Amino acid sequence: MPDLSRPERLQIMLSAGEIQVLDDWRFSQRMPSRASAIRELLKRGLAVEGIDLETAGKQSSSFGVLQGTEARPD
Repeated sequence: MPDLSRPERLQIMLSAGEIQVLDDWRFSQRMPSRASAIRELLKRGLAVEGIDLETAGKQSSSFGVLQGTEARPD
């Protein structure tokens, strides 16, 4: 089986109205698939909540001002 860049699968149930709104938005944004539209909407929704997918789950020590140096005592 090929190595998938998105190995996790998520199944969701939507109403006909939700599908229609999703498809309308998808086509207006020229998104290639429903899955890509849902991923984009998820990313945007998380950004509104202040969550960046690029940094989610990383340790706070990964965001130091001085990378790879020890703090100097005063």
